[in-house]
Amino acid sequence: MTEKSGKSRIPELSNIPWGGPVSVTQYAKVGRDLSRDLGEEFNLGSDELYAVLIRSFKGHAVLSVFGAPDVRLRARRVVRRLKRAAELQKASGIELVKFHAQFRKEFIDIIPPAKPSSRKPEFNWNDV
Repeated sequence: MTEKSGKSRIPELSNIPWGGPVSVTQYAKVGRDLSRDLGEEFNLGSDELYAVLIRSFKGHAVLSVFGAPDVRLRARRVVRRLKRAAELQKASGIELVKFHAQFRKEFIDIIPPAKPSSRKPEFNWNDV
């Protein structure tokens, strides 16, 4: 499978091999951490962007008189989208926790019997 330019996988996640329950746990933890970091970055970025957009109208006599109320409204609209992205990243982290819990619920209790030693299993159920 070839990757298109600009659309590459996230190395922190794509480098985790699907080898057993430990890898599922690791994938969920790394994904959750990335979601939290990205959400926090979006949240901080939205506050900074609002300040920059408002400040861009200060010092302009005509723009500050006629455009000030409008620029605050427009800046809030733009920043609201970034804050929404931050909320969605937080929700993504929560879903990864639920993903891990669902995996444990569905598969850990029904670990299949050991396979003959001559065959190496593709998914190691014993690395819990």
